[in-house]
Order: sequence, then structure tokens, then C-alpha cells
Amino acid sequence: MREVILNFPKQFKIGQERAKEAKLAGIFSKIILCGIGGSALPGSLINDLDLKISIPLFVHRDYNLPKNATKDSLIIAISFSGNTEETLSAYEQAIAQNYPVIAISTGGKLQELAQKNQRPFVIVPNDCLQPRFGTGYLVGTVLKILANCNLIEDQAKTLDELARNLNPESLETKGKELAEKLVDKVPVIYASNSFQSVALMWKIKFNENSKIMAFWNYFPELNHNEMVGLTNLKAKFHFIILKDETDHERTQKRMELFTSLAKDRGAEVELIDFTGKTKLEKIFSNLILGDWVSYHLALAYGQDPTPVEIVEKFKKALS
Repeated sequence: MREVILNFPKQFKIGQERAKEAKLAGIFSKIILCGIGGSALPGSLINDLDLKISIPLFVHRDYNLPKNATKDSLIIAISFSGNTEETLSAYEQAIAQNYPVIAISTGGKLQELAQKNQRPFVIVPNDCLQPRFGTGYLVGTVLKILANCNLIEDQAKTLDELARNLNPESLETKGKELAEKLVDKVPVIYASNSFQSVALMWKIKFNENSKIMAFWNYFPELNHNEMVGLTNLKAKFHFIILKDETDHERTQKRMELFTSLAKDRGAEVELIDFTGKTKLEKIFSNLILGDWVSYHLALAYGQDPTPVEIVEKFKKALS
């Protein structure tokens, strides 16, 4: 997994190349990205990137298609394994209703269905161990599809520059140091509304890599409800606040006040600044840091960060 983290920046270009022929003609009213877990993350990230997509993008994490799906929706079905039953049900429904749909996976049943029905399909590499570590492949692929469908400007140069600027190795020490502070604590990750997808992904990395419970939320929403939990803390929470200079000034003030309140009640708080020239660079540099934190926390707990055995057992029981 350490090698996967170090090689992460190479994924964007490969994802773009894999999707160079994937497109559908037509005038679309919306984009619906169907996926679960790590396969849905590209949609959440792209919504936070402020890319000026000409139509709204919705992320659907459930069975079947959402109620707002129509014949002029561009449906993108992502299942990293190709066998995720929720995504397969959405894809099969899209095929049955003859909706425009493009599939993305490393193979599996989704590939079989796409080939059988002669629908556009993109196969991404399966060398990153788990879907949560293939975000670069999937983001690169989805952005290329959107460009091919004339919904955004081509992002090839932007992603090439991003890959050059990301330096995973330089973030490992900081990640390891934070991991040491988190031993025997429950991480709670907060960010502004503009970066909420990053907080969500940190939470997922703690769950799947470190094998622990973790939680996330975003400002200002959490100040109106979740913050009341500080009144009666029942666990050793360690709050991680991801903040950026572009956050609304009142949101920044909320972060400062929350930090004081949490510390006054005996909780630990870590403030982490986003770094980078662009929002894209800020997001992925921060996510790489989260990778390192969860990776080293897994090692501190004597856990192999790669497998998700409980998920596999659950799937087997469900079948």
C-alpha cells in the first residue's frame, strides 16, 4: 500500500488515456453518477472542484436509478470490481429503459453487461489494491468522459500539472506524526462545505485502512446540531479540522470558536491547512496526507491496511 500511495499521481494520466474513446452524443440535462463506496468518490470530488460543468452532477449511492433519471440524463455507472450489486441494478435499469449510459470498472459483470449490450465501457487498472486507492484513475476517467461529451473543457493539461506538483513522499512524516496522536482516539473530521468531500474521504480511509470507527461533518451545519455533543463527551474524540484560506470568513471564525470549545471540554483538536496553488492540488495533497495518517495508524494498531475482510464477509452473507 505504501507503494500505491507513492505512485498515486501517475493515475490521472492513465485514467484519461483509458477513457479517450468513451463518449455519447446528445444534449443532456443532468449527469447521474451511480456508485458505492470508493467508486462514488469521484462524483463527490468533482462537485467540489468548481469545474463549471454545464449541467448538474448528482451522485447516486443506492439500488436502481434515482427518481430524477430521464432519457436525457448522462448516466455514468462505476463499480471498481464490476460486481457491486447496487450499481449493477442501476446499470441494468438504464439499459432496460434505453438511457444513455457509460460504465467504468476493472472488469467483472459490469464489463460483461456493457459488452453484451454494446454500450461504452472504460476498463481501469486493478493495480491499486482497493477502490479507495484508485481515485486518480476514476477521476481522470470521469473528467475525460465529461470532456468527450462536451460538458467541460478538456482537463488533460490541468491533470498533468497536478501530477507534477503532487509529492506524496514529502507528506509521509507529517502523516505519521498525526497518526501517533490518534492512537486510542476516535477521529472526527470536519471541513467547510466547499471541501466536505475531502472530510468524507478522510473518514473512509480511517474506516477501511485503520479499521476503526471515524466520523465526519462540515461547517457551518455542524454548529447547529452535532456541536451540542460537546456537552457530554462519551469517548476520546480527536477532532481534525481541514481549513482553507478561501473558506468564508464566518466559517473560519466558526472553526476557531469550535476549536476553543472542544479544547475547553478536554477534546484534542488538530488544525490542518490545505496547501497548493489550485483547489485541485489542495484537495489531492490533503487526501494523500489522509492516506498516510490512516496507513500509519493501521500499522500502529497492528493491522494490515489493505484488506476489508468484514465487508467481504458481509457481501458473502448478503448473497
